[in-house]
Amino acid sequence: MLSVKAFTFSPVQENTYLLYNEKRECGIIDPGCYFPEEKEELKAAVENLGLKPVLLLNTHCHLDHVFGNKFVHDTWGLTLHIHPKEKPVLDFAPVSGQNWQLPFDNYDGPLTWLKEDSVIRIGEEELQILFTPGHSPGSVAFYHEAGGFVIGGDVLFKGSIGRTDLPGGDFKTLMNSIQTQFFTLPDETKVYSGHGPVTTVGFEKMNNPYVKLY
Repeated sequence: MLSVKAFTFSPVQENTYLLYNEKRECGIIDPGCYFPEEKEELKAAVENLGLKPVLLLNTHCHLDHVFGNKFVHDTWGLTLHIHPKEKPVLDFAPVSGQNWQLPFDNYDGPLTWLKEDSVIRIGEEELQILFTPGHSPGSVAFYHEAGGFVIGGDVLFKGSIGRTDLPGGDFKTLMNSIQTQFFTLPDETKVYSGHGPVTTVGFEKMNNPYVKLY
């Protein structure tokens, strides 16, 4: 089973996740560390927990989720894994950074494509790749059935949903992703979102006002 350690980074308050197994192998998901002290915090946590980073994943490639990709690559030599439809979003991220007055050095290394409905592993632990577009054209979520949780990106939040007014966003597509990919998981499944606190599938089914209105 995988353990989860979360960080909240950058002025955008993005959630970065470390997933690690009993052998201390770890995956880094959506490294949003922007400031030098945030990068040091992530590095110190990896070292203090005795972890060996083996996987770098993005749920999607909006700027706040990719700030730290290059740092992770340069520090641990990891290749970035994204869905193919996120490549244009990744390429546009530095422009977004300038527009938001948050310039950064983008990852420009090799890419490994994530395929929906497939499995990626940290050691022997499996993460199912769920295709969850709507907030971004190639958004994916990572479901760890054994641990009862999903790393969901900016699809579903506690009491809210991802915005759909950015390039490639679409409200109906997002709601379909929530209904078919998230709400088909067990109610007790924890949802670790890209922003805000952890929630559960069952809580959002019953209480999320956007879902109730749809």
